[in-house]
Amino acid sequence: MTLESTADPAAPDTVPVAAIVPALRTAFDRGVTRSLRWRLQQLGALKRMLEERSSEIEDALFLDLGKNPAEAQLTEIGIVLSEIELTLSHLRGWLRPRRVGVPLAIAPASASTLLEPLGVVLVIAPWNYPVQLLLAPVVGALAAGNAVLLKPSELAPATSALMASLVPEYLDPRAVAVVEGGVPETTELLAERFDHIFYTGNGAVGRIVMTAAAKHLTPVTLELGGKSPVYVDDTVDLAATARRIVWGKFMNAGQTCVAPDYLLATAEVSAALTPHLIDAIGELYDGDPRSSSSYGRIVNDHHFARLTALLAGERVLAGGRSDERTRYLAPTLLGDVARDAPVMQQEIFGPILPMVPVSGLDDAIAFIRAGDKPLALYAFTNSKTAARRILTETSSGAVGFGVPVAHLSVPGLPFGGVGESGMGHYHGRRSVETFSHEKAVLHKRLAPDTLRLVYPPFTERKDGFIRGLLRRLS
Repeated sequence: MTLESTADPAAPDTVPVAAIVPALRTAFDRGVTRSLRWRLQQLGALKRMLEERSSEIEDALFLDLGKNPAEAQLTEIGIVLSEIELTLSHLRGWLRPRRVGVPLAIAPASASTLLEPLGVVLVIAPWNYPVQLLLAPVVGALAAGNAVLLKPSELAPATSALMASLVPEYLDPRAVAVVEGGVPETTELLAERFDHIFYTGNGAVGRIVMTAAAKHLTPVTLELGGKSPVYVDDTVDLAATARRIVWGKFMNAGQTCVAPDYLLATAEVSAALTPHLIDAIGELYDGDPRSSSSYGRIVNDHHFARLTALLAGERVLAGGRSDERTRYLAPTLLGDVARDAPVMQQEIFGPILPMVPVSGLDDAIAFIRAGDKPLALYAFTNSKTAARRILTETSSGAVGFGVPVAHLSVPGLPFGGVGESGMGHYHGRRSVETFSHEKAVLHKRLAPDTLRLVYPPFTERKDGFIRGLLRRLS
């Protein structure tokens, strides 16, 4: 399998990857990253970087994605700062050994688990949230005591260059490094041996990452995507529902892995909801998304062409306008979309919302279950029965009732997919656990030697003792 690139960035300087990874491993082996003091220092430095260089980060995100500074703070910088604050507050407690019970057969003894760092971690980030999805995993990797190699996306070149400049300035260069570049550099990285690989992106490249990791039996976390549905019934306030859906769908011009990908509703609900969706688009984007500073742009020409091609033959209820020169694609609603339409065959990852008619809740659940398990599933219903059925009869990385996307901002919730939408999770304590090995530790004194009761040779008396002990434990 080979990586494929859709970008044509200027060729970056050759990076001696083969020298960087051993240098990071040497730092780890020498214990540079292990102390709690070092971990807290690195998290504090990362926090200062985000605060002190905030305006530069905002500028880079605008250059790459047309992202409004407020949106950059909300969806990129702010989320990482929240992760850092939570981790700084709780890391000491998270790292304390956890006591576990000891069976009577080996008592007296004590048992516990201890989180130990894995070693050298590779974090490969995507282009759509090139700060958040690069640095949020790094928070957990550093907190767990690892050396880290960051690979920002070449499809967000301004942000990539800025991270490559800032990270060595703020973080310990002995144990933290950045490698820029595209497919050749990523391929070279994947040939190296890491102790964990954390990849965020699409399933095709996720398979390539897993194949490369398998050569070294390297564990992986895959944060992928998929078609996240949103279901709406007739029990809710449709105007408020429309605002929530438009907000979640069209932030970052729809280029969000947990954005609602398509909408399921009966024909009657869709007809009633559509004018509210159109009004919400006008309300959130100043009447004209094209001139609104709050609405972003498509990342590159390839994705722009892919998205506009998905509109062919569909009934456009709103939007549909585009400008190839500026890579503007209006927030677009498609009505009565067939279940086998091209727009339903792939994750859209753009500002297009297909509205797929269903006969009711049974039909909606059956349709969701027939496809790959999504990264997120959203439902707008005031029916407790409907909510319970959606929660128990479908499988997804997360479920959001009454709001899309927002679960990503809750540090205490695990973030991750299931099946085709990914494996593994992170955020908060789970990030530290993801980048750690939970080591089992048992202590038993040599005296008194109670194990003599179970040593061979097995006499009739010992046999009776063992059988009686096992009966009491069962």
